Amino acid sequence: MNNMDKLSFVIPCYRSAKTIGKVVEEIEETVSKRPQFDYEIILVNDSSPDNVFDVITNLASKNKHIKGIDLAKNFGQHSALITGFRYITGNIIVCLDDDGQTPASEMFKLIDKLSEGYDVVFAKYAEKKHSFFRNFGSKVNDSMARWLIDKPKELKIMSYFCCQRFVVDEIIKYENPYPYISGLLLRTSNKITNVEVEHRERFEGTSGYTFTKLMSLWVNGFTAFSVKPLRISAAIGVIIAIVGFLYGIYIIVNKLFIHPEAPLGYSSTMAILLLIGGVIMLILGLIGEYIGRIYISINNSPQSVIRKTVNIDEDNK
Repeated sequence: MNNMDKLSFVIPCYRSAKTIGKVVEEIEETVSKRPQFDYEIILVNDSSPDNVFDVITNLASKNKHIKGIDLAKNFGQHSALITGFRYITGNIIVCLDDDGQTPASEMFKLIDKLSEGYDVVFAKYAEKKHSFFRNFGSKVNDSMARWLIDKPKELKIMSYFCCQRFVVDEIIKYENPYPYISGLLLRTSNKITNVEVEHRERFEGTSGYTFTKLMSLWVNGFTAFSVKPLRISAAIGVIIAIVGFLYGIYIIVNKLFIHPEAPLGYSSTMAILLLIGGVIMLILGLIGEYIGRIYISINNSPQSVIRKTVNIDEDNK
C-alpha cells in the first residue's frame, strides 16, 4: 500500500438508527491507527422505517468524511451498495454491515491481503452469529452461487469484503434493476480470496432479511447471471418426452400381447397428465420470470432513486 491510498466504506442502512453510530465510530478508530490512509464513509439509507437518515445527517454534520444518501424507496441491499459505489472517490472499497456483526476493527486483515495481488477479499467466519434461518439462507445462497454462477467451492462469499477500485468501476456499468453483487464480483475477476475474521452478535435488533427477501435475492442471482435453469428445463422436457414415448410403447405392447383383457387405466392417465402439466407450468413460469425481468429492464425501471444527499460532491459521481 502507498501513501496515496484512500479507503471508501459503503454501508447500506436499514433499521440501524441505534447501531450505525457505533459502526462509524469503530471505523474511525480503526482507520486512525493507519494515518497514511485517507477515508470516506458513504452511508446509504435504503428507505429505512426508523430515523436512520436523521442519524446519518447528524454524523455527517460532525465529520466531512461521512457522506449520506437517502433513497426514495426500499430497493434492497444490493441496489443500495451500487448506489454508494457511484459516489466513491477512494481506490480501495470496503463494504460491511450496519449492525456491527462485521467487525470494522479487523478491516486491515482484508485490506492488507489486497497487496498480495488479489482484486477482491471476502471475510470468512469460523462461527457465524446469525440465526438458524439466516445461516440456512446463506448455505442455500452459497450452493446456488457455486452451481449457477461458477463460484469456486472453497470461496466463501459474505457481505463483508474489500476490493480494488477497477472492480467497482466495472460493477457500476451494470444498470439493470436486479443487481446481484456476488455475481458482478465473480464475473469481474478471478483473483478473489478469503480472510478469516470474527463474526459478532448484532449490537441490537434483528435482521431485516425476511424469507421473501432471501427468495428474491436467490431469484436475482440465477436469472441475472445464469441461463442454466433454462437449460435444465429443456433437459427435463426431453427426459419427460422420452419417458412418455417409452410408456406409450409399453401400454400398446401390454394391451396387444400380454394383457389384452386389461382395461385402459384412468388413474395412470390422469397421473401422467398431472405430472406433465405440472412440469410444463413450472417451465413456463421460469421462462416467464426471465421474460418479465427482460421487459422490466428494457422499460428502464430504476436501480435506485435518490431523494437527497449529504456531503456528496456531484462532480465526483
